[in-house]
Amino acid sequence: MAEPLDRYDAELTTPDMVILELEAKDKADAATQLAKRLHAAGRISDLDGFLKHVNAREHQLATGLPGGIGLPHARSEFVSRTSIAVGITKYGHALDFGAADGPATVILLIATPASSFSDHLEVLATLARSLSKESFRESLRRAYDPDMIAELINSSLVFFDH
Repeated sequence: MAEPLDRYDAELTTPDMVILELEAKDKADAATQLAKRLHAAGRISDLDGFLKHVNAREHQLATGLPGGIGLPHARSEFVSRTSIAVGITKYGHALDFGAADGPATVILLIATPASSFSDHLEVLATLARSLSKESFRESLRRAYDPDMIAELINSSLVFFDH
C-alpha cells in the first residue's frame, strides 16, 4: 500500500536521489539514471516497469518547462511513496525535454503511486509554481550540494505560497 503524502514530512527526495554533473545521451537515459536512484532508495519496486510508465508519459506530451527544466513523471503501481530524483547536468550539457525555450539543465523525475492521483497533481503543480521562479531554479543549479538540493525540493512543498 502506498504511503499517503504529508506535505510537512514528505521527504520527497534525499541526497542519495540527487545526481550532480549528470551526463546523459538523451532524456530517456537521464530518466533511467534517476530512476535507478529511486530504485536503490527503495522507492520503486520494478525499475523497468516504472521506466515504461515514464516513457509512455513522455510520448503523450513534452515535459520540458521554461527556464531549462525537465520534469519527467509517472504514476505507477511500482512506486511505494511519492518521490523525486534530481539531476543537475554537467556544465555544457543539456537535454531536450521539448520546452519551447530550449533544453534542460535541471531534471526532476517525479514518481507517484498509481493510487495517488491528487498527490501527483499537488506535487506537480507545487513544483511547477516553484520552478517558475528564476531564483528557485538558480538556487538548484548553484547549490552544488546534494543535501542542499534535497532541502530545497522538500521545502518547496511546505513553504510555497499556496
